[in-house]
Amino acid sequence: MTEMVETFDPSRYLRKVNGADYLEVKWRVLWLRTAHPDATIVTEMVSHEGQMAVFKAEVTVPGSGSATGWGSEQFGDFRDYIEKAETKALGRALAALGFGTQFCADFEFTGATNKVVDAPIDLRSRREVEATVSGNSEERITDNQFKYLNSMARNLGLNQEQINAESIDAYGRDIMMLSRREASQFIERLQQRQAERPSKVSA
Repeated sequence: MTEMVETFDPSRYLRKVNGADYLEVKWRVLWLRTAHPDATIVTEMVSHEGQMAVFKAEVTVPGSGSATGWGSEQFGDFRDYIEKAETKALGRALAALGFGTQFCADFEFTGATNKVVDAPIDLRSRREVEATVSGNSEERITDNQFKYLNSMARNLGLNQEQINAESIDAYGRDIMMLSRREASQFIERLQQRQAERPSKVSA
């Protein structure tokens, strides 16, 4: 019997950034897990001084090699600079191993803006990312839905871990893995919660 080997098609997950194809870090992680389920990812905050964070990420594929990536961000550029620095470091390590190198100029930056475009990845919830995503990618959460859900979560005072916990409780997976229909339902839930919040009365 011939064993079926699962493959990852990065072209299905590309987005346009400054006119060029770009593969976000979340999909590079999925690519890694699809190709090498036994791979390990370790991230470490090397320094956090003032309002700048520096992260190191190490990605190891048993029997194939390993790579280290570094990333730094500061509050003046991103409100969630700590998570952004971690995501940047991870993206660079994955690119160095060949996961997305051809789709991320300079391993993580976009044109003259020199800003990482990825939404932060919460590695504490990576079990859902590491699992194989079922269904057609055309039906998965859109970038706009993902960004809007995170924006609404912040407005409601929820951090990434809390919003993912709610998503897992309701749909069995974090928001990054929701379908478009599930994302729409979740958005409606948050909109209703936001509407029920008492309005601030100006003195």
